[in-house]
Amino acid sequence: MTRIPYDTSGEPNPLHALTLDQLRRRTSMKWRTYPEDVLPLWVAEMDVPQAEPVVRAVTDALHLGDTGYPAGTAYAEALAAFAAKRWGWDGLAVERTAIVPDVMLGVVEMLKLVTGPGDAVVVNPPVYPPFYPFVTHMDRQVAEAPLGADARLDLGVLEDTFQRVTAGRRRAAYLLCSPHNPTGTVHTAEELSAVAALAERYGVRVVADEIHAPLVLGDARFVPYLSVPGAERGLSLMSASKGWNLAGLKAALALAGPGAAADLARVPEEVGHGPSHVGVLAHTAALRDATAWLDALLAGLADNRRLLTGLLAEHLPTVRYRPGDATYLAWLDCRALGLGDDPAEVFLNRGRVALNSGLPFGTGGAGHVRLNLATSPDLIREAVRRMTAALERD
Repeated sequence: MTRIPYDTSGEPNPLHALTLDQLRRRTSMKWRTYPEDVLPLWVAEMDVPQAEPVVRAVTDALHLGDTGYPAGTAYAEALAAFAAKRWGWDGLAVERTAIVPDVMLGVVEMLKLVTGPGDAVVVNPPVYPPFYPFVTHMDRQVAEAPLGADARLDLGVLEDTFQRVTAGRRRAAYLLCSPHNPTGTVHTAEELSAVAALAERYGVRVVADEIHAPLVLGDARFVPYLSVPGAERGLSLMSASKGWNLAGLKAALALAGPGAAADLARVPEEVGHGPSHVGVLAHTAALRDATAWLDALLAGLADNRRLLTGLLAEHLPTVRYRPGDATYLAWLDCRALGLGDDPAEVFLNRGRVALNSGLPFGTGGAGHVRLNLATSPDLIREAVRRMTAALERD
């Protein structure tokens, strides 16, 4: 599975397209949660215009009045074609997919299929904060298996956790974040094969959140969990949401390995009524027709990572930043600044820049912040300037 080089086909960098004044006209969460004097680099929304094929698909549907309920397999077929071209994976079986409202609601439905009330769901903190409330609200228990110091899966810790949560023949699931949010770690084929072997050994069912799969940079390559040996009983959730900034157009796909097809078939029929039909059309168009736009974005994100690395080295040299190979999120270790467990609060109150606090990411999150790189270089420079100024205030 070789990585396809960026092919922007003349697409301009979408991260350069919008001014701050234009962005402040938006009414979504990123731009309306804080007062206008706050620079928001927090929640996972990108500061980009939408890809033209997506705009066309949505406007065509609206002009036609095509705003009913979703149907058909076009979304799954588009994802299968994208997976074959981008990841070299020909094993995405359209017949083993189901449309779900979004990735996290899909995760909930998958966990309901393979666990029961009181069962454990293993996660790898620091990890995407909604994993915790979604799991606990469905009466499951979160079991942490923290990442190693290198921000990679610690297979020894994972095995110990699997052994503990399945003691007494209890059912358990493993909610795998791949690529990992917030670190940007891209799990290797060897790591994922080891995960599959451990899961089979202990009877743990793997549910992989692969929403950031399109956002892998450089020489790293995304490996779908269901493509590795031993993952036949796995389940996965994928979406165009993060890669093309489609959070407001709800739609995702649940995928099953051949050994989990019967589980996926038990998803209640009404779950398929939850996705937006217009969202399905948008996601399908993104995967099928907007890959040049995605490549232009990826090139811009690579530039922004280099920019942030240089700015931190110059202005905040004690902040540790290990650029990941995926996502548009930067995980910053601010513990050396002496700002306590929640430096995001300090940067907000003193610097008027909004970042995600590391605390909700679980064990390993204290003293960290998450910064959203999917914005213009000018706003990244301004964010670092504000963070630096926050440290200069009494």
